[in-house]
Amino acid sequence: MNIAVLMGGTSEERSVSLASGRAVMEALRGAGHEVHAVDTARGYVPPDEEERLLGASVGATPPDVRELAEARRGSLSLAIAELPVVRDADVAFVALHGGEGENGKVQAVLEMADIPFTGTGHLGCAIAMDKRLSKELFGAAAIPTPAWLPPDTAADRAIEELGLPLIVKPSNGGSTVGLSLVRESADLEPAMAEARRFDPDVLVERYVEGREITVAVLEGEALPPVEIFPGHELYDYESKYTPGTSRYESPASLKPADAATVAELAVRAHNVLRQGTFSRIDFRLGADDGVFYCLEGNSLPGMTATSLFPKAATAAGIPFSALCERLARAAAAGTE
Repeated sequence: MNIAVLMGGTSEERSVSLASGRAVMEALRGAGHEVHAVDTARGYVPPDEEERLLGASVGATPPDVRELAEARRGSLSLAIAELPVVRDADVAFVALHGGEGENGKVQAVLEMADIPFTGTGHLGCAIAMDKRLSKELFGAAAIPTPAWLPPDTAADRAIEELGLPLIVKPSNGGSTVGLSLVRESADLEPAMAEARRFDPDVLVERYVEGREITVAVLEGEALPPVEIFPGHELYDYESKYTPGTSRYESPASLKPADAATVAELAVRAHNVLRQGTFSRIDFRLGADDGVFYCLEGNSLPGMTATSLFPKAATAAGIPFSALCERLARAAAAGTE
């Protein structure tokens, strides 16, 4: 197949996306496909420029938001289907994370241009990217999720109603960029200000002490759950993308009944969020009550060397190269 891998972009997860794109390209080329790199911020990347763009590691911190704001002014994300290398592709493999690449805008452009692409459609991407809307849907579907408050809630009221500790994060975002764990009341306002740097809608929710579990869903089936043992108190950006910082257990050591419960919840959440062929659903297993609390869904899980979706696929007996080809062929067949 002729495959255009869409990566990069102008979100805070640009570096992660470039790493995902590099891994996907290597896997698809190894399977014999003709693969072209496309940075949705800059356009087609010729082969002789790939190493310069894709050679860097993710790094311990996300890109500077001021640099991204400047890049957005020249971004061609919404005209991406006009590029010949994308327009003529059999499949666009979307390896974007965050921003226009994961909020449904790029997907809508591809849909209007009738270009097959991997991942979820524009509506499901938009729903999953909005963590507040996701939590409302979880609540309506009786999927446990940590208690949260409306966006205009004052800091003192948030503490009064939810107690401490609290999680504060941008409602639209990913990779824990702008997220804070607040254990002291004096830290809440600064945490909210930090989250507002990335999104005016700040989500404040109760922090669930317990185990960190994630479940990948592939073509309607839950893959083996993965447990995360972060190198820091939170599974933050550095813990996610710096090899050796965190430890993972795949499959997670869960009682059979618990493994079945979280798998069922993951598939339900996947469906409620209108996800496509694949997604990743994140949970906290409450230390006090044994409840799996659904935190969010991810329409475009990372495909880096340390990413969780490939770990779950490997645990299910699906090598990374086979996973990438399976997703590309599903898109080409129109089953996304």
